[in-house]
Amino acid sequence: MAVIFTFAPMHYFKNLQDLLKTERTEDRDAYLKLAESTSVIDRRAAGIAWYPIAITGTEPSRGDYLNVEVERKTHLDVISQIRFGSPAVLFSNHDPKNNRVEGVISYTGGNRLKINLFTEELPDWCSEGKLGIDLLFDNNSYDEMFSALNQAAKLLDDPKEGRLVQVLTGQKQPSFQPQKINSSLTGLNESQQAAVEKVVTAQDLAIIHGPPGTGKTTTLVQAIRILVTEFSEKVLVVAPSNTAVDLLSEQLSLVGLKVLRIGNPAKISDRLIDLTLDKQMVDHPYSKEAKRLKKQAAEFKNMGHKYKRNFGKAERDQRKALFNEAHKIMKEVGKTEQFIIDDLTAKAQVITATLVGSNNYAIKSLSYDTVVIDEAGQALEPACWIPVLKAKKTIFAGDHLQLSPTIKSATAAKNGLSQTLMEKCIALHPESVTMLNIQYRMNEAIMAFSAQQFYDSHLNAHPSVAQRTLFDGDMPFTFIDTTGCGFEEKPEGTSVVNPEEASFLFKYLNHFIEKLVPHYSKADFPSVAVISPYSQQIRLLKEQLINTPELSVYQQNIAVNTIDSFQGQERDMVVISMTRSNTEASIGFLSDIRRMNVAMTRAKKKLVIIGDSGTLSILPFYADLIKYAEKINSYQSAWEYLS
Repeated sequence: MAVIFTFAPMHYFKNLQDLLKTERTEDRDAYLKLAESTSVIDRRAAGIAWYPIAITGTEPSRGDYLNVEVERKTHLDVISQIRFGSPAVLFSNHDPKNNRVEGVISYTGGNRLKINLFTEELPDWCSEGKLGIDLLFDNNSYDEMFSALNQAAKLLDDPKEGRLVQVLTGQKQPSFQPQKINSSLTGLNESQQAAVEKVVTAQDLAIIHGPPGTGKTTTLVQAIRILVTEFSEKVLVVAPSNTAVDLLSEQLSLVGLKVLRIGNPAKISDRLIDLTLDKQMVDHPYSKEAKRLKKQAAEFKNMGHKYKRNFGKAERDQRKALFNEAHKIMKEVGKTEQFIIDDLTAKAQVITATLVGSNNYAIKSLSYDTVVIDEAGQALEPACWIPVLKAKKTIFAGDHLQLSPTIKSATAAKNGLSQTLMEKCIALHPESVTMLNIQYRMNEAIMAFSAQQFYDSHLNAHPSVAQRTLFDGDMPFTFIDTTGCGFEEKPEGTSVVNPEEASFLFKYLNHFIEKLVPHYSKADFPSVAVISPYSQQIRLLKEQLINTPELSVYQQNIAVNTIDSFQGQERDMVVISMTRSNTEASIGFLSDIRRMNVAMTRAKKKLVIIGDSGTLSILPFYADLIKYAEKINSYQSAWEYLS
C-alpha cells in the first residue's frame, strides 16, 4: 500500500497548492517549448493548430464578443488537441505576431469549430492571406483548482460550513444516521446492498470501493436513485473523464431520473444528446424568442458593419447607434437564456459533468445535497475540491488500486499529488468504506492473483463466471516465459520495443485461434485484446497484426492498445506483451503494479502474459505471479511454441 501523505490542517491546502504549482509550471513549460519553438506546420502535426482554415459563419455572442465558425480543409486525419473551453487565437500568416485575436473555443465537432473571439467584428486582415487557429496554454482548469483550494482552506476553521472539509482532511469523523429504504434492493448482492445503505445513511462521507467487474456502476445508480426519489436530494454526479460521466448519465436516465448533462455536445455520446444542456435549451419553449432576438441583433450589427471606412460623423453616429441597439438586444438574449438555464437546472433531479465542468457557467452558483465522484481513484485531488465544495455530502466511487491520476510532473507526483482524496479518506475513515466483493467478469483463476495481491483475498468470483473458459479443457491463465529465447528489448525514443516478442505473440495467437475455430462461428467469435505497457510496442504490434494474413479474417475481433486505454473495458481473451527483456533486470514503469492490475483484470475467459521471467522477477510482485502460474500448472516456456 502507498504511503499516505499527511500534513497539519493549516498546511494541508498550502501543500496541495505548492504541488499544483509545480505541476502547472512543468505542464506550461512543456507546452510553451512546443508552441514557441516550432513552425505552424509542426504545431499542426502536434494537433495544437488548425491551418489553413476557412471562416464559414459569424454570429453575435454575449458581451462584446463575436462567435466565429471555422472549418479545416486539409490534414483532416491529424488528431486535434483543441477542445471545448480551450483558450485559442485566430491568426493570419501574413503577420502572425500582430494579426491575431484571442478567444475561447465554444464548440468542436469533426473538422469544424467555433471560437468566441474577444472582439465585436472580424479584423480587416481576415480577408488577407491564410488563416489559422492556435491553441493557447489552458490556465482555466488550474485557476478553477486553485480557487477551490483557497475556498476549502478558508472553511477549515468554520464550525458550521466547514464540516465536510474537516471530515475529508481528517479533523473530524464522519457521521451516519439510520434511514429506512423503501425501495427493493433484490437485484443487488449483499455487498452492493451494504454500499447503497452506507451511501444513504452517511451524513458526510461514503466510499464505494469497486474492484474490477464488481458492479460499481449498477450499485452507484441504485444509490443515487434512492437519494433522489426517496429523500428528494439534489445530486451532482462527476468524474474525471467524459466517458465515465456519459456512462452514469445514461444509466441514471434509464432508471427514470431527469438528468441534465453539462458539457460540450461534441464530446458527449450521440446517444445522450437529449440529456445535454444545449439540446434541452433548444427544445425549451422560450428558445424561439432567444433565437429571434439573436437574429435581430445580428441584423443590426451587419448594418453597422457597412459603415467601416471613410465615413463622417453622421455615419459614425449611425454605426454607434446600430451597435448599441445590438448590445441592448443581446442583453435580453442573455436574460432569456439564463431563465431557460435556471428552469432546466431547477427541474433536473441529477446534474452530471466532469470535475472541472462542475463549475461551468450554467451551474457555477448551484449547490447540492450530495456530490458523487466516480472514477475517484483516478481523480486529481485539487480537481475534486471543485465539486466537493458545492455539497453537504461526498460519495467517492472507484478503485484506488487501479490506475492513478495522470500527472506530468514526476516531482509533484512523488511528493503526493498522485495520491487521491479517495485514497486518503479510505485510510482516515475506514468506517466509511464498503468494498464490493463479488466480481462478475473473470474466471476465478484469472482473478485469484489480483485478489490476493491487491484485495487481501476478499474478492470472489460469482458462480456464473468462476469456471467459464473459451472451450472445455482450456487453461484460463497462462504465463509464457521467453527467458533464453533471445527476445531482447530495444530502446526507441523514450519508449521500448521488443520485435521478437511481438512476432512471437502473433505466432502464439494464430496457433491458439486455430484451436478456437471449431468452437465458434465468425459471428460469435471471442473478442481479443492485445495489450502492452509501452506505446512503441503497441505501434509495432499494430503493424504486425496488419501484416499477419492468417489473422486478417479475425482482425475486427482483435483490439491492440495500451493498458490505460482498456481501463473500464473487458474482453473474452487478453494477451499482454510485457516487452522488457534485458541483462540489467531493468523494468521501468512495469514497477507500477496498479497498472498491471488493470491489464490482468480485463480478461473474462483467458489471460495470457508473455514476458521474460529473468528480467521481471527483480520485482517480488512478478516473482509471485510466476510462482502462482507454476502452482496452478499454467506456466509455459516460449520454447514449446518455437520448436
